[in-house]
Amino acid sequence: MLAPTDVDDIRIAFDSASLTTLKIVLGAILFGIALDTRPADFVAAARRPGTIALGVLAQFLLLPAITFGLTLLLGVRGSVALGMILVACCPPGNVSNILTHRARGDVALSVSMTAVGNVLAIFLMPLNVAFWGGLHPTGQALLTKIELSAADMLAEVGLVIGVPFAVGLTIARLRPGLAKRGARIIGPVSFLALGAVIAVGVANNWGIFLDYIGVVLLAVFLHDALALLTGYGVARFTRLPEASTRAMTFEVGIRNAGLGLLLVFSFFGGLGGMALVAAWWGIWDIIAGLAVAQWWGNRTRPAAEPEVETA
Repeated sequence: MLAPTDVDDIRIAFDSASLTTLKIVLGAILFGIALDTRPADFVAAARRPGTIALGVLAQFLLLPAITFGLTLLLGVRGSVALGMILVACCPPGNVSNILTHRARGDVALSVSMTAVGNVLAIFLMPLNVAFWGGLHPTGQALLTKIELSAADMLAEVGLVIGVPFAVGLTIARLRPGLAKRGARIIGPVSFLALGAVIAVGVANNWGIFLDYIGVVLLAVFLHDALALLTGYGVARFTRLPEASTRAMTFEVGIRNAGLGLLLVFSFFGGLGGMALVAAWWGIWDIIAGLAVAQWWGNRTRPAAEPEVETA
């Protein structure tokens, strides 16, 4: 019998109005990404199939597998393990593009990978969560109680990612000037709005946050570092150019934790460890990413031109 203070037993309060706001904000983020995406980005991706394939494998296969191993190594509670797996299965957000630019990396590659990653996440994310979560020795029991449906999650992810992304791409195709102006506003505003939603959620559950944040601090720190190192390691192992290495690092290391948070409240009832991991990841991931981007940017004062790849 679990103790009442077990992190697997707690639930984070998040009312329906806040959940609706989070859906709108996430939709706006994806809409902003799509507005800043051009058909040329997909053409560029098609011309670099080897590099894009590496990114997809690193994001949707290697990172979840490494995360699974990390949860076993740390021996975290089931809800924390599921939270880490969920975050690892999330697609990248537009923050990765911003950090790549700040690090003077290959922004064109970053944008292409973000676009491809978010489209593939509609189908791969629910399957990944169900597979790795169902395989986990302590997370499996929680999934059984919740009776997670990959089909229901697919529908939710498709609604939050697919619809705004498709609308944004259509506007970018038909009205490129309007899309370019809109992306400059919607991207930063939606990103700030997501930060505000997370901050309000933490504030409303401040007591729980203080009591249990220690349970996930080390796990999120190590997990985030491993995610960034996974992208960097894959790029180095395959001998990608320096600018592309920086893009790959952020595309694999930066996850859309806001989407993970939405799914925690939509399908897992605000399960304590999952919500804490997603909320803290959303904060720490940006801090760590900015630090790495700033370090790289300081090392390369002149803007690095994207190097031509043969992959």
